[in-house]
Amino acid sequence: MYATKHVVTIAVDAEGSGEGFTPVVNGRVLAISYIKPSEGGYADTVDFDVTTEDSEVTIWDEDNVTASKAVFPRAGTHTTAGVAAVYAAAGEPVLDHIPIVNERIKIAVANGGSSGTGAFHVIVG
Repeated sequence: MYATKHVVTIAVDAEGSGEGFTPVVNGRVLAISYIKPSEGGYADTVDFDVTTEDSEVTIWDEDNVTASKAVFPRAGTHTTAGVAAVYAAAGEPVLDHIPIVNERIKIAVANGGSSGTGAFHVIVG
């Protein structure tokens, strides 16, 4: 499998908000890592909302992130009847990679403090 990494650095404004984008990507979102710098990073109340730009599919939505972390996003799958696919024994959702076709990934930051930056490493394959 061929994978690409896109690094998006986002600075927040005085209200604690900012956004950034990957280039147009094609593939499955394999991982997103938030790298908090040792100094000058976001406040520990920072919220992330990562979506596809055009179709607005949620990839990662988390509030009050306090440290660097990596996530490996997956989404629930559906049957051909349009209902959630679940594992029969436990009723847990069946998850799969999130596909992206000819769209940018949008990373929105909120509640990041009055200044600061952070980097996001987005792996698509």
